[in-house]
Amino acid sequence: MSTAFVLSMLALFGLFIAGVPVAYTMIVAGAVYVVTVGGDPGLVAEQILNGMFENYTLLAVPLFILAANLMNAGNISNRLLGFCLATVGRFRGGLAHVNIVTNVLFAGMSGSAVADAAGMGRLITNMMLKTGRYSPGFAAALTAAASTIAPVIPPSIPMILYALVSGASIGYLFIGGLIPGLLMGGALMLTVMAVARRRNFQPDQVVPLKELPRRTFEAFPVLMLPVILIVGLRGGAMTPTEAAAVCAFYAFLLSAFFYRELSLKGFVHHLIDASRAGASVGVILSGAFLINYTAASENLPVKLAQWITDAHFTAMTFMLMVNLMFLILGCLFDTSIMLLVVIPMLVPSCRELGIDLVYFGVVIVVNMMIGLITPPFGVLLFILNGVTNIPLSDIIRESWKFITVLVVVLAFLVLNPDFVLFLPRALGYQG
Repeated sequence: MSTAFVLSMLALFGLFIAGVPVAYTMIVAGAVYVVTVGGDPGLVAEQILNGMFENYTLLAVPLFILAANLMNAGNISNRLLGFCLATVGRFRGGLAHVNIVTNVLFAGMSGSAVADAAGMGRLITNMMLKTGRYSPGFAAALTAAASTIAPVIPPSIPMILYALVSGASIGYLFIGGLIPGLLMGGALMLTVMAVARRRNFQPDQVVPLKELPRRTFEAFPVLMLPVILIVGLRGGAMTPTEAAAVCAFYAFLLSAFFYRELSLKGFVHHLIDASRAGASVGVILSGAFLINYTAASENLPVKLAQWITDAHFTAMTFMLMVNLMFLILGCLFDTSIMLLVVIPMLVPSCRELGIDLVYFGVVIVVNMMIGLITPPFGVLLFILNGVTNIPLSDIIRESWKFITVLVVVLAFLVLNPDFVLFLPRALGYQG
């Protein structure tokens, strides 16, 4: 590695530790490399603009965010919650199960763990606390853990970003995330069942079965959104960006005309919010393009792939090493750095070892979501602390059981690639 690259990495991690936003951290680090090697400073802007204008798929990010915001308008979230209450609320520890199932279903609309935790998650956490049956730490920790499902079940913003830096198919990444997302939800529900027996949780409000058809009918249009997404992508009728636009338009029709709960003022607000979120992702990507340029200039991905080949690592050994590394990094760093900086360096090694990029992407996204609830810097823990005022120490103490079970799910997926690739292959994937 050259002196310029070392200085660039020192700037990257130094600024990140100092608390500078990750996007600006990467841009400055990239600029340090360009200037140190004697390059034209204008190359910084060139790399940013080329990366932004050549990635049409990036438009899918604000469109999916807009779709989620519109679906969350008015009482649409409450209808989804009412459906979950009618189906699983009758079990012991019912609201805890409702928390998980609602996150699984809402995952098909948001694509963002942070959006799930700050929006629907806060609502369900408060419902759990009002019953007096659940400790505040348990309610918040469960909400944080359940929110990690959102970026695994399609649509998924992290998977879109992974596809941008790896070249993997977004459609098949989305489809590959379905079974892992459901496994995560099922594992969390089994954990809740065990805790409910040990702590003697009683059933919460039981909705009469005769109410189930009505609540299903009310929630049915909302539940169709992920179906439209998967069918459109699988049938080849839509590109990922077009699918995002269709989802946003469908959400607009439901909110404005079917449920009649979206005002013009609210629509404008959601447009602005989605634009801001998309711009934020764009700035982060700009920095990532620069860092990836420095890595490519140093030929690091090829050197890493050659080192792994010379060391005679098997594909499974490589997967275990990478996942252990990401679990450790997830405790310390923002997922953006791992996803947009580290992944491009690993993709050539995956190709060299014959590791399927859809399988690799889904597993890594699951891994990074676990990092969002892992102390000391688990973002979702801080978000739940901020929106509920529950002490962070209480949330962390209750979170370990959920972290453990999600790591078990991750290990299962690493050791059994067919659980990730079964649906993509059944729908025509040839990887």
